[in-house]
Amino acid sequence: MSSVDAWVVDDPGPVDSHPLLRVERSDPTPSPDEVRVRVHCCGVCRTDLHLAEGDLAPKHGRITPGHEVVGVVDAVGQDARRFAIGDRVGVAWLGRTDGSCRFCRRGQENLCLRPTFTGWDVDGGYAGTCLVAESFAYRIPPGLSDEAAAPLLCAGIIGYRALRRAEVPPGGRLGIYGFGGSAHLTAQIALAQGLRVHVLTRGDHNQVLARQLGADSVGGPNESPPEPLDGAIMFAPAGGLVPVALRALDRGGTLAMAGIWSTDIPSLNYDETLFQERRLVSVTANTRADGETFLALAVQLGIRATTSAYPMQDANRALRDLAHGRFAGAAVLHT
Repeated sequence: MSSVDAWVVDDPGPVDSHPLLRVERSDPTPSPDEVRVRVHCCGVCRTDLHLAEGDLAPKHGRITPGHEVVGVVDAVGQDARRFAIGDRVGVAWLGRTDGSCRFCRRGQENLCLRPTFTGWDVDGGYAGTCLVAESFAYRIPPGLSDEAAAPLLCAGIIGYRALRRAEVPPGGRLGIYGFGGSAHLTAQIALAQGLRVHVLTRGDHNQVLARQLGADSVGGPNESPPEPLDGAIMFAPAGGLVPVALRALDRGGTLAMAGIWSTDIPSLNYDETLFQERRLVSVTANTRADGETFLALAVQLGIRATTSAYPMQDANRALRDLAHGRFAGAAVLHT
């Protein structure tokens, strides 16, 4: 059996302490309903940073992060029929569901009681190969390069679901708090659909990118947008901004929390932040239908990720640069 290099979370801690360790491991063998993917590239998600730093506790020791994987199928399980050797596929955050719990039965598999997540429960794409249940893999649309496609598989899909959860009416006003990998893709969808988009974020790189993409206004995270918001999305993992964003909502507006982790939310003044039917909702994972719909929409609307490429051996550096805001858009690791 051949072996490949892989990064693992060895000892979670501050990103500047190099919490990822590079190891050599055997190529995994697909189970009957899985395919093995030879990784071409893997996007760097903020969830990977939370995992490496210990904000998100690893499900088991020495897990390999990465859930924005693009590559080609190089082995198939005995019952796998959906893909052939050489097919280009994507591997995303939602790795498997039980298919039988009350949420799966009613079409809400993102709320499955026994889910499996790529790069958290099972090894992900910071490696030469990874496994995926064939029914949870995505065909990558032609016309998208590997690097352009990778951030779409989590940042894009989650941003799309968050935009739907924010329930902004046609022609309405959307606020975006934080402007990294997911937010800059979501902004493109919102603008293409005719929404007014106000970006509130720190970091010169992020503010410049927001202006380049056509945001109607760009300001700091604690500033007030120039008009009341019909909906907002909190991409920044900063609970302290929640009251700020809720106060920026118009009557009946919704704030959607897009991240898997956030710092604590301070106490809310009911009259200032929630009265007049303002709503605070969360976004939990995604369904496969979300992913398929978003990928088709991304091609239709010409959504493009702004990316910074890193060699796979520089995974720790990519995480550090993400943590310190040294690039705009998304980082992508290449094997």
